[in-house]
Amino acid sequence: MVIKVFFPQCCNRADSGLLVGRWLAGYDSAVVLAVIHYPFIPSTVKQYIQQVQSRSGVQLSVLGSWSLPAEGDMESFLRDLSSIFPQRRWLQISRQTGKTGFSCSVLNTERKNSLFQIPVKKEQKREDREEREEEEEREDESDQKVIFIHYEQRKVMLSQLHRDESEGADPNPEPTSELTQMFESVSRSQALFFLDKYDEGPVKSTHWQSEGREASIVVELCKQGAVPVCSVVSAVLHLLTSLCSLRMFHVFPLPFVWSKLSTCVQLSFRTERLKKLFSTATAPDHMTFMRKSNTFVSVLLDVALGLLLMSWLYRDDHISSIANALVPAADHVAKELKGLLQWLMGAPAGLKMNRALDQVLGRFFLYHIHLWISYIHLMSPFVESLLWYGGLSAALGLSMAVSLLSDMIALLTFHIYCFYVYGARLYCMKVYGLSSLWRLFRGKKWNVLRQRVDSCSYDLDQLFIGTLLFTILLFLLPTTALYYLVFTLLRLVVVVVQGVLHLTVDFINSFPLFSVGLRVCRPYTLADGVKFRVLCDEPGTCLHLLMEINPLKLSSVVRTYRSPNDSRRKDSWAALINKLFIGELVYPWKHKAEKTD
Repeated sequence: MVIKVFFPQCCNRADSGLLVGRWLAGYDSAVVLAVIHYPFIPSTVKQYIQQVQSRSGVQLSVLGSWSLPAEGDMESFLRDLSSIFPQRRWLQISRQTGKTGFSCSVLNTERKNSLFQIPVKKEQKREDREEREEEEEREDESDQKVIFIHYEQRKVMLSQLHRDESEGADPNPEPTSELTQMFESVSRSQALFFLDKYDEGPVKSTHWQSEGREASIVVELCKQGAVPVCSVVSAVLHLLTSLCSLRMFHVFPLPFVWSKLSTCVQLSFRTERLKKLFSTATAPDHMTFMRKSNTFVSVLLDVALGLLLMSWLYRDDHISSIANALVPAADHVAKELKGLLQWLMGAPAGLKMNRALDQVLGRFFLYHIHLWISYIHLMSPFVESLLWYGGLSAALGLSMAVSLLSDMIALLTFHIYCFYVYGARLYCMKVYGLSSLWRLFRGKKWNVLRQRVDSCSYDLDQLFIGTLLFTILLFLLPTTALYYLVFTLLRLVVVVVQGVLHLTVDFINSFPLFSVGLRVCRPYTLADGVKFRVLCDEPGTCLHLLMEINPLKLSSVVRTYRSPNDSRRKDSWAALINKLFIGELVYPWKHKAEKTD
């Protein structure tokens, strides 16, 4: 039988004493967490272990003894301690002179205790009983082989082992694998690592913080001031949420307008994230801590980039330059649209169009351009003021400024959206009319109640009127389709620009910057598994392996810790092309729960 002992590298040169750790449930493996040095009082050691066990929740015990080659006279003393600290197995580990590896003997204390309970006859001598004990111990040592797995306790303590998806889907939250139990034992034994060699405590021990605990005055001050700051910010956010939930803000059409403005959506999303960030209701687990850390770092970076944008906007009078260039740009776009409409009202690309319908549609769209240019010139004196006050939104973050830019683009291109809606509705009406009349020729109709196509018989008058309407719609379709195609392409250009802005905002909101930085700077903190390599295989000693942590892949880090942000509607390319082909309106801002018309 092979026994695996996870031994911390910080204890390789520790003074003689007792090994404190735990046996892993269901495995012949032991995790050594610390070495308690001699001199000590056994009752004090037991009381100290019980206190640590009550605070950490880990079943700790004395696994055996540890002795250095220079202190060989203590080996017999430490061996006798197995009767004071009862265990099923007692590990007696010692270093050998001139060798790097350890030697380990495993004592079966249950068999030893059973030997003492056997009634001994008067004529049996004490020497016979001792010989029998030695023979039993030699048999145990010959049957058991020990493998030492050295691990860096600090890295294991600060790391988080990520389970496989199959294991994570297990409804049983208790760790089952040997490696998971080992990582859980080290990470939950923080109470055992509080004492170092400079503290006056009941015992002296060696562990990863025995040379002095890692601490920072700045970190401790932040921890002390985090609770009142979180309480104040949380109260302010709840007050703002309560004010926004008043009935006066829910009168139609205010909720409809707020749901369509990217700035309002981003402001609501930022408020909810800040409420979760400054919430102190429960102690966070690993995933909650990482989500809050990612949110905190992303908000800080977002605000820093927003302040940089503000410093550029309000320096060297850039806002005035943008405002002065905005109206000429709108006039240039309107001029190009007029030229495009005049080209469509003639013979575009040599195509023969229906002249009457072509003239009606062209004049209709030209009148809309005239109205829009008049509106732009009417608002031109206020453009600089709007940009000046709108630039202040960058103080809330770059994402807020980008959302405001997306809304401004939507307002400035509203006439293109109107053209697209008019053309799409007219084209869709003709497509559905042609499909319905085509079913009439085949003797079928659409059953509205059962949502299916049924057979139907038509009389001669119905067929004549259907043929007449089908011919009219068919010959008017190319003119309508051409206008629909042109304005759909213009609308798609605007949608692509807005989509890039929305992707930028989503990237800022959901990208796990803290997790990626932790993976780059401290890759051992996010563990995907471990690997072993032979550390020492000397004759006369046990096999020694070194356990190294495999860091989690960057793609897995992004996928695991990415903040959920599924507010945008996500359609497949096939569904999008189908909508464009039949003339249905494409709303990129609609949520998944909503339905398009």
